[in-house]
Amino acid sequence: MYKELLPDFRLKDLIYCYWELKTTQKLSEAYTYNVVADGCIDVFFELNNPQNSYVMGFSNSNTEFSIDKRFHYIGIRFLPTAFTRLFNVRATELSSRFESLYDVVPALSKFISFKIKDNSTFEQITSLLNDFFCNYLSIHDVDADKRFFNALLITLKYKGNLNVETGLDTGVSLRQLRRMFEHYIGTNVKTFCKVVRFQNLLNLSQQEGSDINKLFYDAGYYDQAHFIKDFKNLYGITPGKSLQK
Repeated sequence: MYKELLPDFRLKDLIYCYWELKTTQKLSEAYTYNVVADGCIDVFFELNNPQNSYVMGFSNSNTEFSIDKRFHYIGIRFLPTAFTRLFNVRATELSSRFESLYDVVPALSKFISFKIKDNSTFEQITSLLNDFFCNYLSIHDVDADKRFFNALLITLKYKGNLNVETGLDTGVSLRQLRRMFEHYIGTNVKTFCKVVRFQNLLNLSQQEGSDINKLFYDAGYYDQAHFIKDFKNLYGITPGKSLQK
C-alpha cells in the first residue's frame, strides 16, 4: 500500500509530500520498488528501525530496490533545491546514490530516531515532522541565489523544452549556471531539463485518451526513438507498457 500526505502549508515550497509504503500482509517473495526519476531528494526510514534513516539524492535514471517480504517505510520527498537550501548540503554529493542520514544531517536523523515510535501512525509521524521543519525554518535562512531561481522558474515554465544556451539568460554565465544547478539540484541544466520534460510527459500520459503516437510530440520530442530511449531510462519500462498499466 502506498499513500501520500501533504506537508504543512508553511512547507509547501520545500516538501512535495510525506509518503508511506507498507505491506498489509507478508508477501510471497521480496518486493521490487521502482523509483522514477523526478528531480527530488528523499529521506526515508523503516518504521520498525527509525535509528537507521537514509537520504537518496537526485537520479538521472530510474532506480530499483529489492526489499523484504514485509516492510513499513516512511519518506519525505523534498522539492528540487529544498534539501540544499534547508541543510546547506551540496546536492551533487548525493547524486545517484543514498547515504546514511546521520552522516549528512545529524539533527534530522536524531529527531527521527528519538521522536518516532514504531507504533506511530502515518498521520502522527507527519505531524511530528511538520513541527520539526517549521521550527527549523524559524531559525534558518533558506534563500537561494535569485538568478538561479529565475533560471529554475524558466525551466519549469517551459516544462524543460528550451535551448539551455539561449533560453536561460538570467545574468550569469552558462558555467556559473551549471555550478548553481549542480549545487542546488545535483545535476547540470540539460539533465534537469530532461527530467522535467519526462515528468510533464507522465502527466500527459495519465490524461484520458492519451495517444502514444503523438504523446512524444506534445512532450517536446521530435524523434520517437529518442523519446522511447529516454522514457525507458527514466521510468524503467517503455511508454507503451506504461500506458497499458
